[in-house]
Amino acid sequence: MARHIIIGGGPAGVATAETIRSREGNDAEITLISNEPVYSRMVLPYYLAKDIPEEHVLIGTPSYFEKHGIKSVTGQVEKIDSPSKSVTLKDGSTLAFDNLCIATGSSPQRPPIDGIDEEGVYTFWTLEDAQKVAATVKGTPRAVLIGAGFIGFIVLNAMSKIGWELSVVEAESQILPRMLDVTGASAVNGWLTSHGVSVHTGAQVQRIVREGTTLELALSNETKMEADLVILATGIRPNLDFLAGSGIETDAGILVNERMETNIPGIYAAGDVAAGPDLLGGAPAVHAIQPTAVDHGRIAGANMAGTATQYPGSLSLNVLDVINLHCASFGQWQDQGQDTTVVWNETRPIYRKYVWDKDRIVGALFVGPIDDVTMLNDVGMIKGLIQTKQALGNWADYVKQNPTDIRRAYVGTGTAQQLIGKTLLGTAARDRAYRVNGKTPATWQKPDHAPLIGSRPNAMDTLPRTPTPGIEKGD
Repeated sequence: MARHIIIGGGPAGVATAETIRSREGNDAEITLISNEPVYSRMVLPYYLAKDIPEEHVLIGTPSYFEKHGIKSVTGQVEKIDSPSKSVTLKDGSTLAFDNLCIATGSSPQRPPIDGIDEEGVYTFWTLEDAQKVAATVKGTPRAVLIGAGFIGFIVLNAMSKIGWELSVVEAESQILPRMLDVTGASAVNGWLTSHGVSVHTGAQVQRIVREGTTLELALSNETKMEADLVILATGIRPNLDFLAGSGIETDAGILVNERMETNIPGIYAAGDVAAGPDLLGGAPAVHAIQPTAVDHGRIAGANMAGTATQYPGSLSLNVLDVINLHCASFGQWQDQGQDTTVVWNETRPIYRKYVWDKDRIVGALFVGPIDDVTMLNDVGMIKGLIQTKQALGNWADYVKQNPTDIRRAYVGTGTAQQLIGKTLLGTAARDRAYRVNGKTPATWQKPDHAPLIGSRPNAMDTLPRTPTPGIEKGD
């Protein structure tokens, strides 16, 4: 019986363990090692905003893993001995493996700020962090976020929901520098200001001092600020330190091939810690988002279970809610002199940018109110065009002239049919079967939907389809 060890209890690690079990049945020994409860980091802001209870943060419990024959071990791995195929835990115990997956995720960076360890200065990266902030803060405090990146803005949105007084400090010249270009960032900046959020860009926090119950911040531009709490959101780094002496090759993360395997046979990596194939080519990339982590875990798990599976690569993508202004970025949106198509309405604001490589869209940005972005199908269709690397042919000229009408090109090029035929592991994904407190949620039904469902013709699937207008449409 093969011995599989997974280090890390986040989405990547859990996906790895579940995939091995689904592929090998009971013919595998699976051990999941984690130094935290098994939960999803991305939902912590919803917990802070009181949108969900704490138990909804979890993605697995000891009883769930026991039911599926996965041994869960609480501990910290301090060393990997690659030649002997064993891991050593902090308590000195060792475990042997035939296959190993490293899914240790990432940790927040702490900038060198004088007073960063003052009471009331928090990171917001772990469940413990979220519990501390939720337990400490009462009423409507003044909060300063240091760092205006993707992570900081997820937290900002949660804090806005519960009425906190918010300020943001960003060292770079614009907010969301890894997600938006200057125009997109200016739209978000104006939106934040109109919603009472104070934004300071091109400035660094140099000092934090506690005076009684107040934190006083001194910025590099000589601005003084006061806060009841400070949240650090100044980036993350992969958890690699324990790999010293293991022989596992690293760069921005653990280098893996299309099987999610490292340079050492039988040792894999997945999630925020892994630098894997990029869908659009180029150097191995760390795409630290949950969908990529789950995909990594499923690919690693399949290969560990003996099913040879190749990963096509992850797509750089971010989707963000900024106080009901929705932002999305996909692929190679930082155009390097390429042809671009832009829609820009500063008043609403609405911003779209498509980046082209000949007749293919290789990157895109969206910024706008929810009805103009995520309530439309355009975001998903653009993502599909990028994922399939679809050549648009003459449809490219149509989209450039009509950039808000993506649907015709999407349908006309048969992109939907391509996506329907694609699966990550060659079979349909399965329900995880994990339920909070073991309860299956009731089917979501509302009276407003009854006419739509009840009026569906019995012969719906055999009815002729309405032709879609287009250019060069086939017979």
